[in-house]
Amino acid sequence: MLADLLTSVIVAQQGLGDMAVSSSIGSNIFDILIGLPLPWITYTAYNDGEIAVGNDSLRFSIFMLILMLASTIGIIAAFQWRMTKFQGLVFMSFYAIFVLISLLIEYNSISAPF
Repeated sequence: MLADLLTSVIVAQQGLGDMAVSSSIGSNIFDILIGLPLPWITYTAYNDGEIAVGNDSLRFSIFMLILMLASTIGIIAAFQWRMTKFQGLVFMSFYAIFVLISLLIEYNSISAPF
């Protein structure tokens, strides 16, 4: 994660904002399509079983992530596909809110609506 952050900052400072955004999205896609399946395949191959993924708030977390993705694209489009410091603060705020809500749900301080 830190390496992704550093590379995104470096290319953004060089004026390649599209590359920084592509890197942040691409690294997450790579993690989901390669980073998660490989350990699962390895575990199930050696243990002849399956891995139960149980979380009462999984649907809500996925909904929040899709909403954040749509918001991100919408905000960038509204600024005519230019990145600003204000947008960076908005995106960091989105992430902080997501983490806060996820932690509150995980520690049963609030319950997921669905």
